[in-house]
Amino acid sequence: MIREVIILAGGLGTRLKGTVPDVPKCMAPVAGHPFLFYILQYLQHQGVERYIFSLGHKHEVVQAYLKTEYPTMDYTCVVEEQPLQTGGAIQLAIREAEDDHVLIVNGDTMFSVDLKAMAEAHRSSGAECTLALKPMRAFDRYGAVESGSDNLILSFREKEFVAQGDINGGVYILDKNSFLARNWPTVFSFESDYLTQCVAEKRFFGFRQDGYFIDIGVPEDYTRAQQECKQFLFPFSSIDARWTLFLDRDGVINENKDDSYVFNPGEFVFKKGLLEAMPFLTSVFQRIIVVTNQRGIGRGLMTIEDLDKIHAYMIEEVVQAGGKIDAVYYCTAVNDDHPDRKPNPGMGRRAMEDFPEIDFRRAVMIGDKASDMAWGRALGTKTVLISSERYKATIEESNVDLFCKSVAEFVDLMKSHGS
Repeated sequence: MIREVIILAGGLGTRLKGTVPDVPKCMAPVAGHPFLFYILQYLQHQGVERYIFSLGHKHEVVQAYLKTEYPTMDYTCVVEEQPLQTGGAIQLAIREAEDDHVLIVNGDTMFSVDLKAMAEAHRSSGAECTLALKPMRAFDRYGAVESGSDNLILSFREKEFVAQGDINGGVYILDKNSFLARNWPTVFSFESDYLTQCVAEKRFFGFRQDGYFIDIGVPEDYTRAQQECKQFLFPFSSIDARWTLFLDRDGVINENKDDSYVFNPGEFVFKKGLLEAMPFLTSVFQRIIVVTNQRGIGRGLMTIEDLDKIHAYMIEEVVQAGGKIDAVYYCTAVNDDHPDRKPNPGMGRRAMEDFPEIDFRRAVMIGDKASDMAWGRALGTKTVLISSERYKATIEESNVDLFCKSVAEFVDLMKSHGS
């Protein structure tokens, strides 16, 4: 395992000017925390023990944050007296490393890489530098990296439109002694003066990973990070057999019928990937319970018998797929003040009466509407919003702990975070 990391955290954030406060890019606020928080959380989870911070612009902001929030962390800070570019910054910081092979990451980029596997690949290849490569489609913001079947890096291409290829994800494992043995100037670029100029020596290898990637260096991706980085705050690792999963129905389990209702089992269409996700959810959660507003009955458009047939079909299909639904609670009232109508918590209270083992502090509510998120907040559950353009304007982001495109994506995130 790679024990030490250099975090390049001296960026000016020029392209974010006017979008974030005048702080180093790594300290840009994202979902209530500096972006650096998410990088450190990821590295600590991967087992990194020692941290070397390469600082420059407003270095005192980073130092104050580390002193306050990470008083027991084993770290040191190296401060540039002048801008050294990435190569100069690494050259200065790597002299503080105790080990021969050092991890290097950027303070404005999050790339979820299996560092243990990357370290094994680095050592087995004998590489001077191993680069984490991120597969991408239809990109022009990054240059493409070409590698052979043996993962040897062949070339670095300039930025241009590429339909499909690999980019340099900004995560490296570097042989300290080999790197320092070269005669570098004080100021130079790691990417253009080292990687690009030395690639012909055949000492660089690629480690391809398709994990989560975001670079907050431009405003649109910084804005995107506000939602996506919430996955790193979600308590995936805490979820076990004591937890309960609550699911809204329409738009979560089955496709919504815009401006109408599902009137019979023949109109009930499962969301893509839902049935495939249910066996995993069943293996993790103690209870899986559906809570759904069904105002169509109160309006006289369908009957309780119609609804029971739909739910019998839904449960049967889930069971056939290897999953389960323990109970379905619904509210037929037209009146928004009815205690059972979401966001009012009545259905949750009824569920706890039937299943006394339910602890709302150990529960997740997955829904696609503001009422679902408010329902979860009222009961104290974690909340997951299935993103929907239709209801986007009505959602209070403070009520949402995690954004997902589907239940299937929620399962993928659970798996990737070790649940």
